[in-house]
Amino acid sequence: MIDVAPLRRSYAMGGLDEKDLTSEPIALFEKWLKECIDAGLYDPNGMVVSTVNAQGQPHSRMVLLKNYDDKSLVFYTNFGSRKAHDIADNPKVSILFPWYYLERQVIFTGTAVKMSMAESVTYFKSRPRDSQIGAWASHQSSRISARSLLESKFMELKQKFKDGEIPLPTFWGGFRVTFDSVEFWQGRVNRLHDRFMYTKEPDGSWSTQRLAP
Repeated sequence: MIDVAPLRRSYAMGGLDEKDLTSEPIALFEKWLKECIDAGLYDPNGMVVSTVNAQGQPHSRMVLLKNYDDKSLVFYTNFGSRKAHDIADNPKVSILFPWYYLERQVIFTGTAVKMSMAESVTYFKSRPRDSQIGAWASHQSSRISARSLLESKFMELKQKFKDGEIPLPTFWGGFRVTFDSVEFWQGRVNRLHDRFMYTKEPDGSWSTQRLAP
């Protein structure tokens, strides 16, 4: 067994204070996202989506943020996937952006709903052609006996769709997560990290409070 207990480092890249907060959380999120992109982080739009199934078992996985606005975050998936089944049973989700290299995390909590077919079609058409075929080839989260079956299906569909546009699979599309709380975490020395929570009020405004690390 590897002894992981002594693996640690001091977080000293920066801080987060009240004066740094914006009136709405998405503005601060966008600022941090741009800093991640400018810093050259791999997959700066990578986010961990956590769901809970009907038996109360949580599951987490990394997906890519593909759109956002001041109220919601958007990702796409196979509607036969475990995450989609979990959301059908319990639409409450948590989304984590783990920007470790900048010693930051952002956590959104909210409710996921399926996007319209028109919205999904628009995004699907923007994907690289092989990614479109990949969506058709994989029945996400289902059991397969060998990778060769997946690759064979991909090549079969590549031949089938060699001419013309590739249609949107009926089992694939987007989820829009409307968020009602956002936590910003900035690592600090001595584990005295900065944490601020935005909470949406009934009138649509946002309140903020500092949380103990």
